[in-house]
Amino acid sequence: MNRAAEFASVAAYDAVRRRTLELSAPLSAEDCCAQSMPDASPVKWHLAHTTWFFETFILERFEPGFRPFHPAFRVLFNSYYNGIGAKHPRPQRGLLTRPSLDEVLAYRAQVDERIARLMAERGADAQLTPLLELGLHHEQQHQELILTDVKHLLAQNPLFPAYATEPFAAAPPAAPLAWVPFEGGLVDIGHASPGFCFDNELPRHREYLQPYQLASRLVTNGEFLQFVEDGGYTTPALWLSEGWDAVSTQQWEHPFYWRRGDDGGWYEFTLHGLVPLDLERPATHLSLYEADAYAQWTGARLPTEAEWEHAAASHAIETGALHPAAASGAGLAQLYGQCWQWTSSSYGPYPGFAPAPGAIGEYNGKFMLNQYVLRGSSCATPAGHARPSYRNFFPAHARWQFTGLRLARQGG
Repeated sequence: MNRAAEFASVAAYDAVRRRTLELSAPLSAEDCCAQSMPDASPVKWHLAHTTWFFETFILERFEPGFRPFHPAFRVLFNSYYNGIGAKHPRPQRGLLTRPSLDEVLAYRAQVDERIARLMAERGADAQLTPLLELGLHHEQQHQELILTDVKHLLAQNPLFPAYATEPFAAAPPAAPLAWVPFEGGLVDIGHASPGFCFDNELPRHREYLQPYQLASRLVTNGEFLQFVEDGGYTTPALWLSEGWDAVSTQQWEHPFYWRRGDDGGWYEFTLHGLVPLDLERPATHLSLYEADAYAQWTGARLPTEAEWEHAAASHAIETGALHPAAASGAGLAQLYGQCWQWTSSSYGPYPGFAPAPGAIGEYNGKFMLNQYVLRGSSCATPAGHARPSYRNFFPAHARWQFTGLRLARQGG
């Protein structure tokens, strides 16, 4: 059995689908219906949309005598696929009190039964298997979004409720920051292994890099606090023009989930609730604007995505928990499993990129404008979604993801 067929097996399908339900288990039905901002989606919508993907792109195409679970779901839970047809407006997903959470769970269960039957009938099919694999990786992306969207939702509550009940222990001291040199030269960039990748990771191609250095770890809360207390958010010379506009109009004074307590101390909202700001853990939920301003303040810069991938290519994949952890040990650390790391690279197609035909080709290609690339993975990223070539992308103002900061500078 090849790797794609193995990942698209009944056992793999069940494991991914079950994990999504496990992530929603700590939440009430009210939690699952609420939408805290247009960029976030209710958990109930995530549960339904990931099911819609399998129903629309697989069952509708391959199931004999296909009939939808509910005809209206084709519109309600279509995210951005214009080739499929009409969509319910994204900012209004939180108004969908019907269907109920129970009906969405019934939708998932029925589609799962039908997919299992289809897989049993067709086996390792050359047409079916790639779509199943894509659907499962798509659902894992939504598992990460469930955690970040829930965090944003709970942060709007003045009670600062916790999603996770496990203790949030203080981190040990972070390893000292060091500079790791790289010679540069002609390097190959893009996905190369036999495993799964998204279309935006291809084709593999060659780029030229000047000698450069990367910081050995991510910037910590303690280091970023020095930037805050030194007037970083009140010094326009440090900021890109659009970044200063965001600071001024949205009154940014510190990272997104930081809070100044009544006792004068700093706190951070986490999935474990509101906790004292841990100075040793990585600073996270930073926009590109904040990351770039901090880099300017230190006299450094952000890495390009090619530099980051070249440096990370031979390093082990790390996994995270529900909040970034402090760096330990020597060498290049925290590449994976802690925070997505902003780069200075605009998100665009690689030379020779071509989207897949049909609606499935809308997955990545049409977003290659006005966004920036992030590399690595975060503490909320599912296992298997961290690899050197993975290209995450968000607009420069985005702050609700686990986005952090690694510095770079010239010279080998």
